[in-house]
Amino acid sequence: MILDKIDENLIKLSKDSKEALKDIYQKIDEVCLYNSDRILEAFIENRVSYSDFADINGYGNFDEGRDKLERIFARVLGCEDALVRSQIMSGTNAIYLGLSALLKHGDTLLAISGDPYDSLLEMIGIYGDSNQSLKACGVKYEMIDLVDNDFDDEAIISRVKKGVKVVEIQRSRGYASRQSLAIAKIERIIKKIKETDPKVIVFVDNCYGELVEKKEPGHVGADIVVGSLMKNLGGGIATTGGYIAGRKDLIKEVAERLSAPGIGKDLGANFNQNINFFKGIFLAPNAVRNALKTAVFAAYMLEKLGYQNVDPKFDEERTDIIQTLELGSEEKLVEFSQGIQSSSPIDSFVKVMSAPMPGYPFNEVMAAGSFTQGSTIELSADAPIIAPYRLYMQGGLTLEYGELSILLALSNLQK
Repeated sequence: MILDKIDENLIKLSKDSKEALKDIYQKIDEVCLYNSDRILEAFIENRVSYSDFADINGYGNFDEGRDKLERIFARVLGCEDALVRSQIMSGTNAIYLGLSALLKHGDTLLAISGDPYDSLLEMIGIYGDSNQSLKACGVKYEMIDLVDNDFDDEAIISRVKKGVKVVEIQRSRGYASRQSLAIAKIERIIKKIKETDPKVIVFVDNCYGELVEKKEPGHVGADIVVGSLMKNLGGGIATTGGYIAGRKDLIKEVAERLSAPGIGKDLGANFNQNINFFKGIFLAPNAVRNALKTAVFAAYMLEKLGYQNVDPKFDEERTDIIQTLELGSEEKLVEFSQGIQSSSPIDSFVKVMSAPMPGYPFNEVMAAGSFTQGSTIELSADAPIIAPYRLYMQGGLTLEYGELSILLALSNLQK
């Protein structure tokens, strides 16, 4: 039994957490119910049928199930239209697909939430020498940093007045030390941008944030919202795929970039994934609830054990499923990750170590014993091997499995 390997003091502390976290868990439950209501309504409204799960191969003409799925995603994300495809391989792929469709030679991409996530550096052209990066294709890139974990409204509006094509917002923290961005902050800056120049396209990287709050960026004015189905909206069921949702005219452009002009959304075999995508978004509110509770539990345990650099704190409001912890050394970073890996249902016997990772500028340590390779709605932990040795943890399909993994990881640290 895993519990037999865990120090009795940790077990007692975990039991104490039930009462201490009761009110926080209740708020998470309320958001889960609200979002479940929205999703169930979308299923009923679109008359989802068993026949919509059919495997449509070849060109993928006339896939009614795919069309219904995309209408459901659009509705849930507060958008006019959506592209939900197994051909979109990851969140990074979704972001690149969307940006490369909307930005042409000479256009300016303005990032307003600080440095982008590491895997986007080569895509933009900040790092590496790919001739397919946005910069290599003639797109101009500028960045405005956050100020005290909020948008620099004055600098952003001043730059928008001079003319930009796309303003990009990264909702989650990525590998930065900043906090993730709440929908209320995103709503405020979108309103100011649109008042300054209504033609600017506001593009939101929604990865890790879906269904954490009652609203999505599409509900507050974002023109394009993108993410991966191996994160929140896949519900731990989808085994691949990504989505791009937004204004109908812009989704048409993105679809033509994915397929070809004149074809757009009309083609694309579903590879028998429709049922996984339908079931994934149906179960997503519950998966997100469990991931959030796992993160809250981890933060509570770490704080009570004396770890200072825990972000968010266990009782802080959350807008994504990411939990961070500064461990101070590569050794502790690896030990905690090994604890997560050793309590995973898949590849528990693997001893994770720091190693190079494609698309990342630094060595990484990644613990992810998941049913779907790379799934981060399932419990995982990763970090770049650089000071201050900050671990990024996310996911957890059930709170019970999440608690077991966290307790074993903490036991590893205390040896």
